[in-house]
Formats: sequence, structure tokens, C-alpha cells
Amino acid sequence: MRQSIDVILLTYKPDKRVLHILKALEQQTYPVRKIIIINTEEAYFTALMKPAGLLERYPNIEVHHITAEVFDHGGTRQQAVMYSNADIFVCMTQDAVPADKNLIKELAEALEGTPNAAVAYARQLPRTQCREIERYTRSFNYPNQSAVKSIEDIERLGIKTFFCSNVCAAYNRRIFDKLDGFVSRAIFNEDMIYAAKAVQNHFKIVYAAKAQVIHSHNYTCMQQFRRNFDLGVSQAQHPEVFAGVSSQSEGMQLVKQTAKHLIESKKKRLIPMLILSSAYKYLGYQFGMHYKCLPYGIIRWCTSNPRYWKNAS
Repeated sequence: MRQSIDVILLTYKPDKRVLHILKALEQQTYPVRKIIIINTEEAYFTALMKPAGLLERYPNIEVHHITAEVFDHGGTRQQAVMYSNADIFVCMTQDAVPADKNLIKELAEALEGTPNAAVAYARQLPRTQCREIERYTRSFNYPNQSAVKSIEDIERLGIKTFFCSNVCAAYNRRIFDKLDGFVSRAIFNEDMIYAAKAVQNHFKIVYAAKAQVIHSHNYTCMQQFRRNFDLGVSQAQHPEVFAGVSSQSEGMQLVKQTAKHLIESKKKRLIPMLILSSAYKYLGYQFGMHYKCLPYGIIRWCTSNPRYWKNAS
């Protein structure tokens, strides 16, 4: 007997990729019962969706609008989950397009086929216009081999044991409720915080390599800095998860492997950009880890999520 599955899709100023995502979800071989859209700022959404007519065409699409002031990476997703009573819910972002019609099937089978699996996350494939360094980063973080991670893997994998991505991830609702779901306040990293809690409670994290979405970014150095600043803040705010597990060795391994790849593929000219972007990432991460030492104005300049700090108590 198939389990019921809902998809939770977060949108903000959506572009045409959202139309492709919705059409792809409606065509999945494993049927999606309901698509729950949590959209930030109604005007942008209406401008895209009204001419397309998808909401009238697909009655299983349910839309909830919020304002930018109340959006939170953890709290908004937790709110979205309350609109679902499915056995499994899948979190997605508006820039992750299903690669084929089997995305939901592969995620469901990964959860159902792994005892005590709390979450299964998809492989992220680079977009056509993805730059070389980011393309390799995708293959490093999302290889073609599936994996199951548990508490026994912490010594071997370190922080990568907790790696998970709400770009596209399926959750066992029973376990999710047992663990009290996502944190209510999160600048970033709500997916890894949840995954860490699941692992520490002896549940498992599944990387489902056959479940695939098209998703990548060509960030500037400053965008990388701000993203890693928020990453550092999230880790500093949750020492119960990250204090005893270093992430810097994983970052160094990525840099070394990327440099090796560039040399072997005769693209050594990109190594200076690799070094520069890696320096921005490292500095952003360190600033975030030590954000309590920074003046409020500097924090606001460093972050990619200034509203979080405006709303912080």
C-alpha cells in the first residue's frame, strides 16, 4: 500500500522555474496528493501564476501567503508541515526542478526501504550554465552513489553525517513529530539541525542518489561570504549539534579535491578563483562563528538574511 505524500514548496518572487516544478510534480509516477505552497509576498506570486492558470488546472495545489517580515527558515517550514497530514512530506525550494518523473518515487522508496529512516534527500545536478568549480562542488557533495548515515558514522564522516538539504528532502512524518520537527528560529541550516537531532536519537539519514533535481548557483565571492556567515551563525547558535564535530576539515578536502580536478581537466587557470572564493567562504564562516563579538551594523552587513537580525530578540 502506497503512503500518502505531500510536497511543501517555498517561493519568493518566483520565476518560470516554479511553473516547470509544478508541472513536473503533477506528472510524477508516484502521485503527489497535495502541493502546499508557502509564498512570501503575494503580489509577485500572482503576477506569475495568474496568466499560467495552474491553480485552476490543478486542484491539489494549496497556497498560503506570508509577508517577508515573518519568514523564517525553520519556523516557516514548521508552519507549512501543519497544513499536511500525509505519511511523508517533501520539502522543496523554488529553484529545484525535478530531473525526471521518478523523483518522488525514489524518495519514497529510500524512506520506506530503510528501517528508522527519518529523512531522505535528493541528488542535486548542476544547471546547464553552471560554472566549473560549482559543477564539481555538486558532484563532491552529491555523488552518484546512495548512502545511509547513522550515529555510528560520526567518527568516520564527521559533520557530513548530518548533511541534508531542504532543496529537496522527504521526511517520515511520524518520526518528524516524535522529534518535534524543525527549530522555530533558524537563520539557515534548519535541515542539518533536524538531521543531527535525528541521528543523535538513533534514526538514519538517507542520501537517495537516484532522486534527482536540477539545482545549482553561480554565486559571487561576496554572496559566498554572506552564505557562509549565516552557516557559521547557525552552527554557533546550536552547539548541542555542532560543537563536537568540526566542519573545517570537510571544507579543506573539498578545496583540495577541486584543485586536483581542475589540474586533471586542464583548467588550472581557474585555481586562483578557487582560492579566492574559498577564502571568502572561510572568512564568512569564521565571522559567523564569532558573530557575538561583532557590532550589530557589521552583522547586518555580513548576513544574507538581514530580516532575521531585525526580528531577533
